[in-house]
Amino acid sequence: MREQVFLYDTTLRDGTQGEGISLSVDDKLKIVEKLDEIGVHYIEGGWPGSNPKDMEFFQKVQDLQLSHSKITAFGSTRRIGVKANEDENLQKLIESGVKVVAIFGKTWDFQVIEALKTTLEENLDMIRDSVAYLKDNGLEVIFDAEHFFDGYKQNKEYALKAIKVAEEAGADCIALCDTNGGTLPHEIYEIVKTVCDKINIQIGIHCHNDGEVAVANSLSAVQAGARHIQGTINGYGERCGNANLISVIPNLQVKLNYQCVKKENLSNLTSISKFVHEVANQAAPSNQPFVGKSAFAHKGGMHVSAVLKHPETYEHIKPELIGNSRRVLISELSGQSNLMFKAKEWNYSIDKKDPNSKLLLEKIKEKEHEGYQYEAAEASFELLVKKSFSEWKEYFLLDYYKIFVEKNGEDIFSTEAVVKLCVHDEMVLTAAEGNGPVNALDHALRKGLEQFYPIIKNMYLSDYKVRVLDETEATASKVRVLIESSDGTEKWSTIGVSGNIIKASWLALVDSVQYYLMKNDNLIKVVSNKKEEQFIGLNNH
Repeated sequence: MREQVFLYDTTLRDGTQGEGISLSVDDKLKIVEKLDEIGVHYIEGGWPGSNPKDMEFFQKVQDLQLSHSKITAFGSTRRIGVKANEDENLQKLIESGVKVVAIFGKTWDFQVIEALKTTLEENLDMIRDSVAYLKDNGLEVIFDAEHFFDGYKQNKEYALKAIKVAEEAGADCIALCDTNGGTLPHEIYEIVKTVCDKINIQIGIHCHNDGEVAVANSLSAVQAGARHIQGTINGYGERCGNANLISVIPNLQVKLNYQCVKKENLSNLTSISKFVHEVANQAAPSNQPFVGKSAFAHKGGMHVSAVLKHPETYEHIKPELIGNSRRVLISELSGQSNLMFKAKEWNYSIDKKDPNSKLLLEKIKEKEHEGYQYEAAEASFELLVKKSFSEWKEYFLLDYYKIFVEKNGEDIFSTEAVVKLCVHDEMVLTAAEGNGPVNALDHALRKGLEQFYPIIKNMYLSDYKVRVLDETEATASKVRVLIESSDGTEKWSTIGVSGNIIKASWLALVDSVQYYLMKNDNLIKVVSNKKEEQFIGLNNH
């Protein structure tokens, strides 16, 4: 039997402290669902006492039907001189509605004296009171021992005393934090081993990557006895980031024979890595270990010859294990395995021998070369597949669109879009105003279609992201537009790529509408039939 290691994801809190990382409440909820799918045990949603956004998240996350993950709220020990039952932050943790909380407390005497400006005994009382109070309120409590490794190296006795107090107060797990990220793997191993000999509850590890050894430190901690790992997807986090769970999981499960997630969920690591990059509007590093586009790419000479005969000659694991794919650059074989995997994941059975399959794969390779990525635009991918394998009907065709932007002397802008469409062999010309060109296009498009497809009134654009694909080209760069749409019940995402931001937005908008009409085709037929019946009835009358 493999020993279980419990995964604690803090992308939604620690990850958002990274420079350039910002997630809306909806972004967080989407990531939660993906983390739950792969089997992450704990998902830290944020700090309920710190801002309204996090409180909104904790309210909305209760509506999700999670099958595996426990949502965790983050906070600190009580304030100096305040009783635990009167501390506002502790009350917010309880009010968040979670069943698990993680609170941090100081374990480095230097931090207690210089940062908190209190006594060492008062700090121990803060840890004891806070843990005991949260346990009395029926919560599972994880104590994050902040700056533990620095504290241990400076004052071993006090650092151990601080976590012992947490254990005695009833904590369920103690996570040892390398908060400054400067500890090395051999130090982590020795210190964690010592702690495991002295503490009788579960020990965890929380590493930052300032020394670029956060993943190695996490592995060392597990080998020393820790069974709870905290980290973020893609290593997002403050300064140089946190331990990257995308690398931690396969290293532990494939190489060290621990159990992190179900075996079948390992193959989802590449897709969730890319998904989180897209939602966070970050460019995925091509050389990211395990899941990067270049992680299993081979270029020319002896390497290619050897890999084609025996892949293990230049690959440390099979890329398919974690959902990635081998790429032989000089042979132009890049991307096929990954695309086949994504098709299978989305319940499409694609036979490589089918001529349509080959055409589809070539089309997707061409699209990816242009800058398309379908990991976070599944609706666009499904449209592409439908058009390749099934009888496809165009619900509408564009004749042209025009956009007018006007600024008056009072710095007030107005934007109007004119769209001419062909729907059921009928030409339709509509105009609409909007808050910017994309919003105006969206209004004009749906205004022109509503008379034919009334159901479109139910859908709306819920999110819009733009990424510049080649910053060196400045304003001439290609852009990738991701649009999320909703009908109030379901959400779907589409993509457009172009050197013109309006065109890229239009392509994503059209996919969004086409996808919604396709998914509701049966309802559209009912409406069309009713219109026909009404027309026949009027003629007979």
